[in-house]
Amino acid sequence: MNNNTNHVRNINTLKFLGIDAINKANSGHPGIVISAAPMMYTIYANELNITSKHPFWINRDRFVLSAGHGSALMYSMLTLMGYLKTDDLKEFRQFNSLTPGHPESELSYGVDATTGPLGQGISNGVGMALAESHLAAKYNKPGFPIFDHQTFVVCGDGDLQEGVGLESIAFAGRQKLDKLVVLYDSNDVQLDDFVKMNAVTDWRKILEANNWHYQIVLKNDYEAISQAIDNAKKSDLPSFIEIKTIIGEDTTKAGTSAVHGAPIGAEERAKLANKLNWPKQLFAIPGPVKEFFDEVVIKRGEDKYAKWDKLFKSYSTKFPKLAKEINFDEKITIDLSKSDNNKATREYLGEALNQLARKHPQIIGGTADLSGSTKAKITNSKLFDINSRDQKNISFGVREFAMTGIVNGMQLHGGLRAFGSTFFVFSDYLKPALRLAALQKLPITLLMTHDSIFVGEDGPTHQPVEQLAMLRSIPNVSVFRPADENEMAGAFEWTYNQNTQPSVIIGTRQAIESQKTSCKEKTKKGAYILVEENHDMPIDAILAASGSEVTLAMQAYKKLISEGKNIRVVSMPNHNLFVKCDKHYQNTILPANVKKIIIEAGSEYGLYRFAGPNDHVIALNHFGHSGKGEVIYDKCGFNVKSICELI
Repeated sequence: MNNNTNHVRNINTLKFLGIDAINKANSGHPGIVISAAPMMYTIYANELNITSKHPFWINRDRFVLSAGHGSALMYSMLTLMGYLKTDDLKEFRQFNSLTPGHPESELSYGVDATTGPLGQGISNGVGMALAESHLAAKYNKPGFPIFDHQTFVVCGDGDLQEGVGLESIAFAGRQKLDKLVVLYDSNDVQLDDFVKMNAVTDWRKILEANNWHYQIVLKNDYEAISQAIDNAKKSDLPSFIEIKTIIGEDTTKAGTSAVHGAPIGAEERAKLANKLNWPKQLFAIPGPVKEFFDEVVIKRGEDKYAKWDKLFKSYSTKFPKLAKEINFDEKITIDLSKSDNNKATREYLGEALNQLARKHPQIIGGTADLSGSTKAKITNSKLFDINSRDQKNISFGVREFAMTGIVNGMQLHGGLRAFGSTFFVFSDYLKPALRLAALQKLPITLLMTHDSIFVGEDGPTHQPVEQLAMLRSIPNVSVFRPADENEMAGAFEWTYNQNTQPSVIIGTRQAIESQKTSCKEKTKKGAYILVEENHDMPIDAILAASGSEVTLAMQAYKKLISEGKNIRVVSMPNHNLFVKCDKHYQNTILPANVKKIIIEAGSEYGLYRFAGPNDHVIALNHFGHSGKGEVIYDKCGFNVKSICELI
């Protein structure tokens, strides 16, 4: 049997493992399993240096299946690679299995990124390639290529039709991320119809215009794809390989959308097996196939790891400080107590970020063209660029969605704590990527500012109203809206001393009043008593607020106590953390039998969970207005008079 026959047999093994998994589940996408099997096989058989014995090896090659609906193909490959067992494949799409409907990085070793919402996998791949380039520039020394690996992405038509894919392509081309290779399963068919019904895109022109190395492969086989990858690796640009395929090739529904998202069934499987001379046995892995993967592919990865491990041990001896930075795991403290009082909390955000960057060697990130406004810039570092990849400030351009997807990819790579930044109202553009960060338990940080209608003159298009409620509603996301410098320090400490969820830290545009009784440590509980009532008198009311509205609550408090009222003031910098506290603590802060006024310059949605039938919420149920921020704030009821009238 010649080598070409061997490759065809190995590729057919992948095809039928995927088909059998989908048929057994009676759910899945067989078209891509069949058409993309040659490219998947070529990437793993020829290129990837990975090992299931050390699945988190930091210098392993990375692979992202951006077209996540092809998960059955990926799981089939991971079965041959030793990450999964055949029994796992048989549980495809079943409850509590390691083989869910789309790849999930936190479930299955060997899955480098959770994908499915199309386009984001391209962003993740860009982020991984960026991380490798940064770490290599920062830590590699002559004779010590500690970071030196490739990132491969397989995408489909949908990934390129989603704007986030093209946003990421533009960024990667500008940065010349030459260790990134994207393979495009170009089959001219999508779920509803043919691609030509909604696009007439010339990918060569688009990719070359965006500074990518482009190739097209007309023959969907191992040799042609292998040669294209070899060419790609010689380029000093990111590479895009368009591979013309036939969706569901060799089935009776080949080349049609009918084979995209429905099992082909037992009868069709039998016809295909007969055509390709494949055994009737389901989930078959011929002996020579297993032998090839065990003795060639898997062994290659294990040998590469052993060589790297020896190299890194020598590196650790010669450069102990740098090795410690790569594996940084120390508690972070942030102290803003010596900052000037009464500034906009975005100013404290910038101070906290820079203090953090001086203490934490893995900090890297940037903004969507807004560093001057959000203050999210590391002042002792220059701009990350083609000739300065060791620097920490990234210019993402006006690409909030791609920025966050790239930040996710950087975090997934490891060795970094990545952040992104933009105006809070534009969280609408990045929410899908934040959702995937939460699902994957990625400790990315999004630093957002201009947090309310107080933005003012830019008008309602730029004044966030519903965004607080939106982000708080995402499971496993921590949303901080600090009231002053102490709470900002607490937000940063909590965020950077955990590694299981993303955080959003939100700052004001306008100046606020620093509070003498604010507390960094209590901020980490989500809510706490800022000013206690007089315990010798019956309490009249509790004023509870977050962010800039704490200043307003304190102004109302001073007027009310001058009128003989007994008032408690509660600061609520993080609703997500507060509701996770035990019920006793929650009831201590906001007891049910006391009148409460909840104040927040955002949507009223979600605030009523803290208010009983006799309580009040001062919030918004409409968009903002154009005008001076303080005027809009007052006209929308955020004033001392409105609060006092409710007591």
